[in-house]
Amino acid sequence: MKTFEVSFRYQDRENSSEGTTVKLDASSLPGAIAKATREFVKGLDRKQRFDMNKHGLEIRAVAVNSGSTAKESGEAAEPARQTK
Repeated sequence: MKTFEVSFRYQDRENSSEGTTVKLDASSLPGAIAKATREFVKGLDRKQRFDMNKHGLEIRAVAVNSGSTAKESGEAAEPARQTK
């Protein structure tokens, strides 16, 4: 499993920017975005959901190194190959 940091931002009715950042484990980037989006939308009330749908939702996702390296996980790191 990989660790991803997904942040959400939307414009609410007072023209202020609302949002949050979620850190979670998932096997792929699309899976992480889907899982985080479900959790985020569940936490919104009816008016917040309406504002999010009306003005759009900005999603940013980044893969975060969980602190493990190739040596710690027991895998051999391959050197980068250059093509000419």
